[in-house]
Amino acid sequence: MDFAKVQAVLESKCLECHNPNKVKGDLLMHTAEAILKGGEGGAGLVPGKPDESSIIKRVVLAADHDDIMPPKGGPLAADEIALLKQWIAEGAKWPQGVALRFKSPEEQKALAALNEKLPALTKVEIFPDKYSLETKRDFHRVVVLATFNDATTRDVTRFSNLHVADGKVAALDGDVLKPLVDAGTTELVATVGGQTVKAAVAIKDGLKDRPVSYHLDVMPIWLRGGCNQGGCHGAARGKDGFRLSLFGMDPDGDYMRLTREMVGRRVNLAIPEESTLVEKAVGSVPHSGNQCYEPESEYNKTVLEWISNGAQNDQPGYAKVTGIEVFPKQIVLEGAGNTQQMTVRATYSDGTDRDVTKLALYMSNNDPSASVDKQALVTSGERGVAFVLARFDVYSVTSQVLVIPAKLQYERPKLAEANYIDQHVDENLHKLRILPSGICTDEEYVRRAYIDVIGMYPPPADIRSFLADQNPKKREALIDTLTQRKEFTELWVMKWAELLQIRSAINNNQPPFYKNALLYYNWIADRIGKNIPLDEIVKELVGSTGGTVSTPAVNFYQTEVDQLKLTENVAQVFMGMRIQCAQCHNHPFDRWTMDDYYGFKAFFSQIGRKQTDDPQEVIIYNSKGGESRHFLTNAVMKPKFLGGETPELKPGEDRRKVLAEWIASPKNPFFARNISNIVWAHFFGVGIVDPVDDVRVSNPPSNPELLSALAQNLTDYKYDFRRFVKDICTSMTYQRSTKVNETNASDKKNFSHALVRRVRAEILLDAISQITDTPNKFQGLPIGARAVQIADGAVSNYFLTTFGRAKRESVCSCEVKMEPTLSQALHLMNGDAVNDRIKQGKVVATMVKDKKTDREITEDLYLRVFGRLPNDKEWTTIQQTLANSADQRQQALEDVFWALMNSKEFYFNH
Repeated sequence: MDFAKVQAVLESKCLECHNPNKVKGDLLMHTAEAILKGGEGGAGLVPGKPDESSIIKRVVLAADHDDIMPPKGGPLAADEIALLKQWIAEGAKWPQGVALRFKSPEEQKALAALNEKLPALTKVEIFPDKYSLETKRDFHRVVVLATFNDATTRDVTRFSNLHVADGKVAALDGDVLKPLVDAGTTELVATVGGQTVKAAVAIKDGLKDRPVSYHLDVMPIWLRGGCNQGGCHGAARGKDGFRLSLFGMDPDGDYMRLTREMVGRRVNLAIPEESTLVEKAVGSVPHSGNQCYEPESEYNKTVLEWISNGAQNDQPGYAKVTGIEVFPKQIVLEGAGNTQQMTVRATYSDGTDRDVTKLALYMSNNDPSASVDKQALVTSGERGVAFVLARFDVYSVTSQVLVIPAKLQYERPKLAEANYIDQHVDENLHKLRILPSGICTDEEYVRRAYIDVIGMYPPPADIRSFLADQNPKKREALIDTLTQRKEFTELWVMKWAELLQIRSAINNNQPPFYKNALLYYNWIADRIGKNIPLDEIVKELVGSTGGTVSTPAVNFYQTEVDQLKLTENVAQVFMGMRIQCAQCHNHPFDRWTMDDYYGFKAFFSQIGRKQTDDPQEVIIYNSKGGESRHFLTNAVMKPKFLGGETPELKPGEDRRKVLAEWIASPKNPFFARNISNIVWAHFFGVGIVDPVDDVRVSNPPSNPELLSALAQNLTDYKYDFRRFVKDICTSMTYQRSTKVNETNASDKKNFSHALVRRVRAEILLDAISQITDTPNKFQGLPIGARAVQIADGAVSNYFLTTFGRAKRESVCSCEVKMEPTLSQALHLMNGDAVNDRIKQGKVVATMVKDKKTDREITEDLYLRVFGRLPNDKEWTTIQQTLANSADQRQQALEDVFWALMNSKEFYFNH
């Protein structure tokens, strides 16, 4: 007899009235022991004797009988009654340790859906995969996950035959595992669809209690309840006369404020229930923060027990949290409204672990696709990818949630893949059941590549040559040619000039002046022009010593002289991390603590500066003195790599050189990923981590495998930038069209199609100059120079400012504005940027003078502006316009030119 069939009947028809929360007729039916004990009507069942079992006597009564069971939903079907009789007749075998629970109609519907999909079951897993219960009050929530042959997953905990192999060692209370003995081992067993999986269970001191810990039990409640957040008592001045440290960064200070500031009120040792912190938290007295939790909740019981035991602080040497894990780490949900319970386990310095699911905080970075509630229950929404963040103590981890449409008719397409980039992108699209767009045309590709690779619009002759080329590898050949041009170098020098804030007139008129900025810019240009590997450039930059004139790289330490901002800039530029939050408190959504921040700052605490005879030069040197002190404790902090080790430094050793070696080395897992992401975002308009300089646990990469592969290849190439760019530009992913299909129309993060991107300010101004044959003039540069070549961030003009050129006043990627605005459109239509230049450049006038035909002139204009030829509809319209303006042919053609340059197709890359 398959007990699962019996279980389905009992849980759907009987357990609603006979469970621990609702005991009708004094009869419980959730365990074998309970049903054998029976209730008011005697034994629930007598093994081997169906006719003497009270449950059988009740289910066979007439439909209108007052005592028929179940009383709601009608009598049992004949086959259900026969099933129960047969089960009892065969001895009513009940798997050891199995406890039943009522399943609502919604759960029954979910069960039916699961049964429909069970033939496709490929794997069953228990999370966590092993359990260690150390004390009487220890417990672990259990999650059982099923994976099917289409890679989708389901939470089947409530539908599995879940039990403890030895019910005398441990027991399940629903989906929560608890110890029953002081020491012992057993297994947790789950069976779904004929597949069985086991997890080891070890008990140690399972009958011994432990006191409630202030640090480990009470402090997490303030974080979980939001009490120490910035909008409540964690504010700088607190709230309503009571202040806690922000996010619990100072637990010992909080202890003093809780127990010593208002003795006998906040904590009432005589009558714990009358403690102010208790009364306000449970809402028994007015509280501006409203009720934090119920009086009967585990949170309130913990706080009351702590106060009852004397509200003691922990003794030195108490166990500290060393990390957390969230389970499952990846799920694929099918359709909206499906749920998945997550569970979080913390590990401690004494070797123990705990289930902290009810103490952790949760958030999703994409609520429309997957939301998460306070109990770590994830609910699916629309198609997409979300990362659910779990935070406990100072640790944050994420779990990836992929959501695909239900009952989707999908067959994985066979796609051409040029390299590893396509493999990772296509695999991710397959997981989401997204069909990518087709490949762009040659016209689209040559224009896109010119703009992205060298920051120029392709001249008509180059376009015609490319279109006529019959070489099947002409796109690859084009990238080889473009990456060898000086414009490629100039484009990336500009990018690095932004990141490094190359700008004069900063630091209260201290160097760098214009001369220093120009020397600094030329130093970068020389290094990139010689294709010196980026890791070597960064090592030279971070470890530089000397004068700002004689050794231009040291201007890096003059663009920002404040040690705190310098520390933050280095992390943001070279590792993509915004660690500013950790200056004053532990980062609420990332791994960084104040210890990390001030340990990293210690690398810059011994920078020395002195003047020379040249007022424009400052000498940067290792002063061999100066320490970084912790903001909270004032303790001297040893230099420590972010996310890495604490290096052994010799007395007087230049800390910056040690840091420089680490930053660009494989020991630093963030550098190659950051550079890869910056380059990727340039070519696709969005980073794999976006924004590119906001890498944090709560903002994970949209495609982690792709980012890892890019970083690995960049490292393997020894930071050969041109080779890396070629990988990107020859990938099928880069070559995809902007035209979308039904499955990828809303996709903005998974690179299933090319994004339409506004051309950045410098390139657009250079394009206008190039297309209209009107040279620009910028301060410090000869006439005809490109805006891309401007060395000084302080040099600008109205056009560049309007279209969002970076001012280089900060290292933030947000300085470059790429969003189209009304003022930009008005400037192109009404300003001198287009109309006056068309007249001055005489492009149309020259072609008219050379007796070019209307068609030839129109084609030339279209190729200049759009990178393509006019289609039939456009040409017909232009013909009609010219026919109506025969006496003003040149003016009409110039009007066409103006119209093309004011269209979206001109100032967007696509």
